[in-house]
Amino acid sequence: MRIGFDFDNTIVSYDALFYRVAVEQSLVPADLLQSKLAVRDYLRKMGNEDAWTEMQGYVYGARMSDAVAYPGAIEFMRLARDNGIAMTIVSHKTRHPFMGPKYDLHEAARGWVDSFLVNAGERLIEPDQVFFELTKEEKIARIAEAGCDYFIDDLPEILQMQGFPESAGRILFDPENHHDGVEVGARLRSWQEIEAYFEDQWKARS
Repeated sequence: MRIGFDFDNTIVSYDALFYRVAVEQSLVPADLLQSKLAVRDYLRKMGNEDAWTEMQGYVYGARMSDAVAYPGAIEFMRLARDNGIAMTIVSHKTRHPFMGPKYDLHEAARGWVDSFLVNAGERLIEPDQVFFELTKEEKIARIAEAGCDYFIDDLPEILQMQGFPESAGRILFDPENHHDGVEVGARLRSWQEIEAYFEDQWKARS
């Protein structure tokens, strides 16, 4: 079995970091909800879309090492590895930000994987199984090429895109319950739910 994962907002949670950076830059009030979406919506409401765009480049570039994994994500990967499950990361993002300094966003993300997705000094996912594509179409093609039996993503449009491999189970990661009613294989709200889902799959195979 091979499980594929999206990266941003699936493995990595940016809520606390976007809030912290926005407060550091005096762009939002300190009593704002500590949420990436809350920061985005506040800046857009204030007519400050450019600040939001530049902040994304800064967070995903210079501050990437300050981002954290969703609770349970790394623990699940350790469990999967212990069960002999192959794993692949397939994400899509631009190489450089749309505005501001030209950080290498792919390199920053790879650095995060190398630093955080480890167990006792060993990588949980091998470097040749970590892919950052430039477009959604290239991401879908990579998922198919990788031979993922399941793919976990926070974006319904990825799981429902034309060309998504029919043989891959579609798992929507929906921690804020935004996508009720979306037709996918499973809609799970936490990595603890993901772990329980796959433990049932593994038991069925044994």
